[in-house]
Amino acid sequence: MSIFLCFRALSGMRLDTKICDVISAQTLRRRLSRSASLPGFDPHHFARILKESTLRYLRGIKNLLALRGIVKKDKSMKKLMLVMIMAFAFNAFADSAKTLPTPPEIWKEYDPDAGDYKEEIVAERTENGVYYRESYISAYVNDEEIRVYCKYAVKEGAKNTPGLMNVHGWMGGPAIDMAYVKEGWAVMAHDYSGLTKRQHHTKYPEAMMHGCMDARAKGFSLIYDRMPDGSQLINPKATSHFLWNAVQRRALSYLLAQKEVDKNRIGAKGYSYGGTIMWNLAMDSRVKAVVAYFGIGWINYYRNHAVWKHNLPYKEPEKTPGEKLFLSAVAPQAHSPYITAASLWLSGSNDHHGGHERGCDTFETFKPGVAWDFAMQARGHHNTEKLGDDCKLWLEKYVLGKDIFWPARPESKIMLDADGVPELHVTPASPQRIKELQVYGCLKTANNIARVWRDVKSVRKGNTWIAKLPVFSVDDYLFSYANIRYENDSVVSSDFEAVIPSSLGKAVATAKKSDIISEGTRQWNDVGPAEGVGGIKGFRPLNNRHGTYSRQFADPKWQAPKGAELAFKFYCTQPQRLQFAVNDHWLAEVEMTASDGWQTMTLPANQMKYQSTQQPLKEWSLAEIISIKPVKGADITKVIFADFKWDTSKPAKPEAIDAKADADGRVYLTKEMASSSESFWRVMNGKGVEGKPISVGGKKYERGLGVHAESKITFPLNGKYKTFHVVPGPDDAHNGLLEMKILVDGKEVFKTGKVSSRGFKAKEMNIPVSGARELTLIVTDGGNGKGGDHASWADAYLSAVE
Repeated sequence: MSIFLCFRALSGMRLDTKICDVISAQTLRRRLSRSASLPGFDPHHFARILKESTLRYLRGIKNLLALRGIVKKDKSMKKLMLVMIMAFAFNAFADSAKTLPTPPEIWKEYDPDAGDYKEEIVAERTENGVYYRESYISAYVNDEEIRVYCKYAVKEGAKNTPGLMNVHGWMGGPAIDMAYVKEGWAVMAHDYSGLTKRQHHTKYPEAMMHGCMDARAKGFSLIYDRMPDGSQLINPKATSHFLWNAVQRRALSYLLAQKEVDKNRIGAKGYSYGGTIMWNLAMDSRVKAVVAYFGIGWINYYRNHAVWKHNLPYKEPEKTPGEKLFLSAVAPQAHSPYITAASLWLSGSNDHHGGHERGCDTFETFKPGVAWDFAMQARGHHNTEKLGDDCKLWLEKYVLGKDIFWPARPESKIMLDADGVPELHVTPASPQRIKELQVYGCLKTANNIARVWRDVKSVRKGNTWIAKLPVFSVDDYLFSYANIRYENDSVVSSDFEAVIPSSLGKAVATAKKSDIISEGTRQWNDVGPAEGVGGIKGFRPLNNRHGTYSRQFADPKWQAPKGAELAFKFYCTQPQRLQFAVNDHWLAEVEMTASDGWQTMTLPANQMKYQSTQQPLKEWSLAEIISIKPVKGADITKVIFADFKWDTSKPAKPEAIDAKADADGRVYLTKEMASSSESFWRVMNGKGVEGKPISVGGKKYERGLGVHAESKITFPLNGKYKTFHVVPGPDDAHNGLLEMKILVDGKEVFKTGKVSSRGFKAKEMNIPVSGARELTLIVTDGGNGKGGDHASWADAYLSAVE
């Protein structure tokens, strides 16, 4: 019976439409169903929602009935209404919970121990005292049989040994972590990706090909919140996640079935996407502790729609029914209220999985008494090498039961100092055992992947560390946290703090911009410190395949001033050709010439060209990420970089070419004489752009300019010259199609048309320039791409006015 009918029956009165609307079951259900859309049912949250809803509707009923003169001071009637509304609220919540199931509900009927394993051993050996086995077992999921490929290793003759599930990442395969085997663990690794390119792999039946991570290549689709036909998800057990979790639990059962394994000492660790599905395994009572690397959820809907927690302004687009169901029953964070295993999360602050701060939020719904912790590597994208011995210590403490020190959670808060400057206060546990405490700060950026974290100095006062966090704007977000390393090499992170300084009081902006960019060993990725001649310290890229990159240019402190150019020093004794890239789209190939000393290079923004349109970068201030990679055949590890800075001191444009004529009255052009120069690659004096002698139409020239399309070079004349002599043409070194033009005071006076070096006949030009202010030489692509578009302005010189 609906609530308004109950009220009518008990009170003996008729309720009009207006009153019925106030106490509508549908309205209340919509209010309370928000609880069911959370990762799990939080009783405290539910109690608060229930109280708010009850009081709101009670006040509405009271006011409306008072208007009709029905209820004034009748306390018994008020109590009756309260009881009825609360009763209906619980019913409404129950209805909503049925609509949006929780993880325990969808797993209650799955028995990972059920059915014959049908074990098929495909490889088996004992080597150096370790027993290895590769096998297939059967898992029974949704009335289908899956053949799961597993690897197992344990010390020969081991008894009552702890067991460890080692779970691979996206597109990965099973691998035994031998470090744990040597420490006395029995390790089980299984394949859940189902990639058929490997000899052995998990075999999903036709009806479950959405379990294969390369499903699209096989003509199928991975299933999250939508079905392959585009319809909304209605059954959580139809998702790819359900398959991966089910297979994982079956592999756990297989581990427990091994004669060497102590069933009461089981742990698990998952890397990358293995970390993502680790949260379901943490809900399995057979597991004592888990370590999840990177994966923690908050991808579906949140990352996919860029619903970052600290967007300004913050907006949440409407969730689809499939998204609501996935978030309620399948997403990793939905499992958190039901987890029983001690859980540790290790990740990078800039990792592409769930946002740093939302990942930390996962632990807020853990049950009391369930151990948890996390550590974030600052600037880490998919690496955790600076997070000490956390994984090993955690598993030994909570699986093996060793008496291992693990610190309590630190306390932290951002507040204003007496002058209004924000600062982070961190009070860690067990301060006497701390080896190092490092604070990190970041400004403004809502997307955790793009954040630029700075190391911030802190000062210890008693048992609290305080770090100043100056800002450029008091109305933008300020982020900060600290990593605390203890004597036993355990590392924990403080809570992620995020505030808008102006909300704290009279905050002041005191940060100052810097034209000096860091030396690189912290902000540039995959580099090491290096020192060149003269004791100048810099950095050397370590990865010749991927080169290096830095995101610090998105930080307001190091953002380029308007009109600036990027300047830096480099040292290399062998010439190397490198590719500079801005935001992954604007590119320029740069020749690093060889020298026994340091050289300086300045890159104007317009030298960077957009890949598809070849439009130049307007300003370096648009740069958020800059990368440097080797061109094929080059070795970037042989180049040392130093002193990156923004150069705003552009040289004054020459009013005229200031060069002495030779005995014949000729002034040969060089790139240094130009008032402006743009080139896809470079401009070479006396050589073709490749560095070989200039050759046009089969004839070699000792003087001239070598360029690559697109190219535009302008020379100031100011009426000082009579004629311009040149032999223009495509250089014989390549056969690219191109076009060359000569402009005098902006007016085109010559063009080659589209030409190639094949069959090109060189022609000597003498162009009048008397009284002219400016000479411009242009080379454009002939329309078939820039490949091989090498052009030379051979024997280019000006004749002075007599």
